[in-house]
Amino acid sequence: MTIRTFLDFKPQLAEGVYVDETALVIGDVEIGEDSSVWPMAVIRGDVHSIRIGQCTSIQDASVLHVTHKGPHNPDGYPLTIGNYVTVGHKVTLHGCQIDDNCLIGMDSIVMDGAHIEEGVILGAGSLVPPGKVLESGYLWVGSPVKKIRKLTEKETEFLPYAAKNYKKLKDQYQQP
Repeated sequence: MTIRTFLDFKPQLAEGVYVDETALVIGDVEIGEDSSVWPMAVIRGDVHSIRIGQCTSIQDASVLHVTHKGPHNPDGYPLTIGNYVTVGHKVTLHGCQIDDNCLIGMDSIVMDGAHIEEGVILGAGSLVPPGKVLESGYLWVGSPVKKIRKLTEKETEFLPYAAKNYKKLKDQYQQP
């Protein structure tokens, strides 16, 4: 695994975190207990902070970045991801907020200032524009994203299951 300090910021990994040896984690990044970062993922906290909760998976070839503080945006945009979030393959998350128990479908893009509330499924290939709020409890799909329908009970139950399944897999990868 490649963990790099940037300026005075060294990534902080909680107990049980798995970072694949081909992944890259840089700078002001904190990753919570039992989370996982899969092959070729890049998490770059160089110009703002990235916080990832517990039991969250960042899957293969995903790119996580932030927006700096500046004259056009005095606060910048950090990236915050909650607990029990499954981030699919090749997802781009940029300066956004994702609450607990969400699934971000493969090849989706979530832009600056967007907020995905707790218990959302974002369908594969979706684009969440800057500043968009995705209401809790719904399936959202498209480019740009649109609210499709309320999640079924089965889909809602699947969200923590998916996250726990990746915890089991990362545990297998960490076995000697």
